[in-house]
Amino acid sequence: MLIVLCAVMLLPISLPVVSVIVFLQGGGKIADTMESRLYRDGNQLETMWHDEAARLSGQSPEQVDAALIRKKAEYPESTLFWVDGSGRTKLQLPVNEQLRLPAQWSASYTVQFMKDSVGREDFTIVAFIGDTRSEGFIVFKVPRVLMQSGAGSASKSILPMYLIVLTIVLAVFLFISVLFFNGIRKRLVRLQAAMSLPANNGIPAPVATNKPDEIGQLEVAFNEMVSKLEASREREANEEGLRRELIARLSHDLRTPLTAIRAHAFGLKQETLSEVGRQSLQLIDRKIEYVSQLIENLLSFTLLESGKYPYRPERIDIVRMARASIAGWYPAFEQQGFDIDINLPDVPVYWHIDPEWMERVLDNYFQNVLRHAQSGRYVALRLSEEQGGILTIADHGPGMNETSEERGAGIGLAIASLMLEEMGLFSEIASSSEGTIIHIAGSVSNRQEDSP
Repeated sequence: MLIVLCAVMLLPISLPVVSVIVFLQGGGKIADTMESRLYRDGNQLETMWHDEAARLSGQSPEQVDAALIRKKAEYPESTLFWVDGSGRTKLQLPVNEQLRLPAQWSASYTVQFMKDSVGREDFTIVAFIGDTRSEGFIVFKVPRVLMQSGAGSASKSILPMYLIVLTIVLAVFLFISVLFFNGIRKRLVRLQAAMSLPANNGIPAPVATNKPDEIGQLEVAFNEMVSKLEASREREANEEGLRRELIARLSHDLRTPLTAIRAHAFGLKQETLSEVGRQSLQLIDRKIEYVSQLIENLLSFTLLESGKYPYRPERIDIVRMARASIAGWYPAFEQQGFDIDINLPDVPVYWHIDPEWMERVLDNYFQNVLRHAQSGRYVALRLSEEQGGILTIADHGPGMNETSEERGAGIGLAIASLMLEEMGLFSEIASSSEGTIIHIAGSVSNRQEDSP
């Protein structure tokens, strides 16, 4: 606001102030100009000099000298002298050797002097003393330069100084304005940099506050926001740690009773049971296995999110791994009446992945097919050699959008997706009422197509 106010009031205030400064600095020249006004009007000078000559009529030589001395004091830049009636040069003020006045004036010299005085650098006035010409004459000479306009001369001498001082005032104001706005710009750029370049934890670092102005208040608000974000991030980390610890403890606590229930169910299988009892026992055993798998998936998902699940990548033949995985599930699919379509190449295709992770992914997908796609009675496993190898798992089930008694929270698929992402593999799932197709492809970094 101060800068804006100065900008509005700069010219109205600076013009008179600069004028006063220039007037004080150029006081001597102005005084000289004021003094030169005595000689400005030639007609007035002629009238004054002729009046003075008339007053000197009948005066003694001493009185004439005294009168000329007074006029010299009144007009200090003038040259005065007089010639008496006999033609002798009397008092000259000041003595000017350039005039070369003769001691005795003749008629011819007087006429020549009058002719030479016309149009010269000096303005010359000759006046006869008294009404007759027998008492002599007095002469008044003044440089014509003093008769020029004093205001014009003063303005010519003052104008450059005036413009210089005014330019200095404007330059100082502009310099102060540039410093002020440059300071604002630096603070805003610093605040922008703090917002754009977060620290390692993803939260911007606080900025230093120097001034309690509007930008300073913005910096304080920014620091408060950073503090709240840090507190929120710390609280979130603590809550995440508690959640993981709770899941780990619950998983461990739930495994113990499940193991006991499974042991008693196994003992019941050895007893003689009715058909209904055997069916109930099979259902109990299947549900125990389902709950155990859920607990395992929940624990694995938590470890994957926290980055604590062990990852040991190595160069493996994905064809051999896929064949071994489907071979392990082959009896289960055959028992449920599935039509199994396997199309794997004879040459090896190498990926740089964790074999245990990949085996876990394939098991999750095959388990989902066995649980949710029994109505289609079809499962396919293919591997194309193009683009470093594309693994495909397909079924003719009702699709992932359909509900079933075996449908869970989708933790198994989430685990498979996380594992594939960590291994640098790309997965694509297309599901409809006619079935589900899953494509898994290796990235450039983990494809190893060369044969050993």
